[in-house]
Amino acid sequence: MEHFFGIDIGGTSVKIGLVDSTTGLIDKIKYSSTELQEGGKFISNFSRILGEELAKHPEVKKAGIGIPGTITKDGRSTLEIPNLDVLSHKSLVNILEKDHPGVQFILENDAHVAALGEYYFGAEKLPENYLFITLGTGVGGAAIIDRKVFKGGDGNPMEIGHILSRNGKELEALIGKAGLMELINDILKKSKLGSKIGKKMEAWDTKLLVSAAEGNDKVAIKIFKKIGTLLGEALVSTIRLLDIKTIIVGGGLSASYNFVFKPMMKVMNKKLTPYYTKNISVKKASLGNNAGIIGAASLWFK
Repeated sequence: MEHFFGIDIGGTSVKIGLVDSTTGLIDKIKYSSTELQEGGKFISNFSRILGEELAKHPEVKKAGIGIPGTITKDGRSTLEIPNLDVLSHKSLVNILEKDHPGVQFILENDAHVAALGEYYFGAEKLPENYLFITLGTGVGGAAIIDRKVFKGGDGNPMEIGHILSRNGKELEALIGKAGLMELINDILKKSKLGSKIGKKMEAWDTKLLVSAAEGNDKVAIKIFKKIGTLLGEALVSTIRLLDIKTIIVGGGLSASYNFVFKPMMKVMNKKLTPYYTKNISVKKASLGNNAGIIGAASLWFK
């Protein structure tokens, strides 16, 4: 048994977890990303708290880091990190390895590490090849091929949220947080039906939407049908390109899985040939909020 650090860096928080290669997550601690940015010294503050955690666990010699953006193919430097720009274009691994001699680090996109974590510690045994879709504030994607993160040409493939969808818009602009708020309020405005959501949704609330759909709220069900249809259309193209037929759906909006599944499958069954449809399997991700931590540590697993 070997222990690793899995680090999940996000715009809201930074989570550091101790992960056992056999049993999974042992312990974790969370820090505010806003507080770490104080004085414009995010990296030095992050390195300091990381040092404190490494001191508690001297057995840890390898750490994986999930980053919400693009990175270099060698997994050592960041490129574009839109929600945490202070981290953009930084030789992060070089900095950390200099600050913490004897410890190895590697970077990967956050959706990619979440996908990998499902292979090692998900509730169900997965094949060695599958697609992973995250639905939340944005729409992310990953492909695991032969048990490894698919790196594409230069290290940043599977940006499914940025492929073109309806009306020349990117998929994320339609079913990411901002797009969904617009869609929801447009449907509420036009609908003559009463809804548990009210006449307007003032703040993003996944639980409210799911609860309404569970109560057979026709407006909520219509919203999820739209999400499922758009996601299904995007997956048709992705499946055709990669010839991978197992799909895992994760992220905060995956709570709506039961309502998104049928319209998503309807599109795929209509647009794909039997070669694909006879073996398609769509599952809900199981690691929840710990996916980023566990997946980041899994980058070091053989």
